[in-house]
Amino acid sequence: MTQEELDALMNGDLDIDTLDIEDVDDEVVEETVPEVKEETDDSYKISATNNTPPPATDDNKMVHQLDDVTKESEEKATEIFDIIEVISNEMMQSEEQAQSVIDLLRSNIELFTALTQKFPDVVKFKEQLEKNRSALSHSEELLDLLQNSGDSIMSVMDIMQYQDIHRQKIERVINVMRALSSYMNALFEGKVDDEKRVGSATHLPGDETTEEIVSSDDIEELLKSFGQK
Repeated sequence: MTQEELDALMNGDLDIDTLDIEDVDDEVVEETVPEVKEETDDSYKISATNNTPPPATDDNKMVHQLDDVTKESEEKATEIFDIIEVISNEMMQSEEQAQSVIDLLRSNIELFTALTQKFPDVVKFKEQLEKNRSALSHSEELLDLLQNSGDSIMSVMDIMQYQDIHRQKIERVINVMRALSSYMNALFEGKVDDEKRVGSATHLPGDETTEEIVSSDDIEELLKSFGQK
């Protein structure tokens, strides 16, 4: 179908039965299809200066978000504690191994000291004695490093205890918010169901608005509804 045939069809000057559907030009059809834009809720931006309440979506429900924060925070804290515990256990094992090496080196030093004193002309004994003393010094430094690192890990675990305190504070805020919500619901609770309430007029005489006020028909309907109760 050409552009001229399409224009004639849209103007009613051409009978669709006289057209061959298979000859329709895809490019022309695509140009006539209007683009549909999806509506999103991204227009609202939360700001401290914005007095308009946000839409009640899952991303804006305060208690819902706080519950997610406390849940995720507790889960991540548990994971951190598990990792710290594994590291702490490995370091304790390393300390025990380092202490075993130190004990062995001290025993070697005693042996080579005695051999050096008994055989002062044997150079090999003196060399082994110095090597063991040097190894002992490095091993003791390594043991001190492991012990200091273990103390630092314990400090980290103590600091992580504050995470649980923060979680309890958030839960307290949640409880206060839920209590306020229950109180406000009870405060505004009515004796008449909302479905049975009479619809109120949008505009009344005296309102500062350019819209039309409630019509006489609306007033009559309102009076009839009062008479039915």
